[in-house]
Amino acid sequence: MQRRQGRVNAGLLLLLYQISQVGLQNIPSVTLGVLALNILLFLNPVRPLSEVCISVNEVLYRKNWQRLLLSPVHHADDWHLYYNMVSMLWKGIMLEKKLKSIWFAYIIAVFSVLIGVVYVVLEFMLVKILDDPLYEMHCAVGFSGVLFALKVLNNHYNPGRVSSILGLQISSKYACWVELVAIHLISPG
Repeated sequence: MQRRQGRVNAGLLLLLYQISQVGLQNIPSVTLGVLALNILLFLNPVRPLSEVCISVNEVLYRKNWQRLLLSPVHHADDWHLYYNMVSMLWKGIMLEKKLKSIWFAYIIAVFSVLIGVVYVVLEFMLVKILDDPLYEMHCAVGFSGVLFALKVLNNHYNPGRVSSILGLQISSKYACWVELVAIHLISPG
């Protein structure tokens, strides 16, 4: 789980283009801060991905709790960063305006840690149910879980909306599930 270095980051360039098209002045402060933090840590990671990813082994058995804070803001590659941050851009613009910045920042912080806890619990359950110790070693990074939770929250605050996913018009109450499948197909793992 190591990022390839020394290449053009097309995903990062496309993300910066998307941000410029929206305009910095049109992005609420917490959303902009989350984007900036994720981009900064992509360009200058705190540690290698293998040392920030969350797994049952690292979090539960080795009690490496800092990974719960570090894993959501690290990304496997530039396309992983691009998909997550474009999604954050649109969800953040909609939700931060509705919820106000302080409440939105609190939600992002809680979701960031809670999603990691849920991931570890689910992987632990898979170990026990399937009797397969390999699930203890599965390691994850990225903001996708937080984005999924934000999508559900957005659907709650904006019911009856229609979302366009890969050109298909989908009811927003199902869009989070379709988006999850689409992201997995576009960027597996």
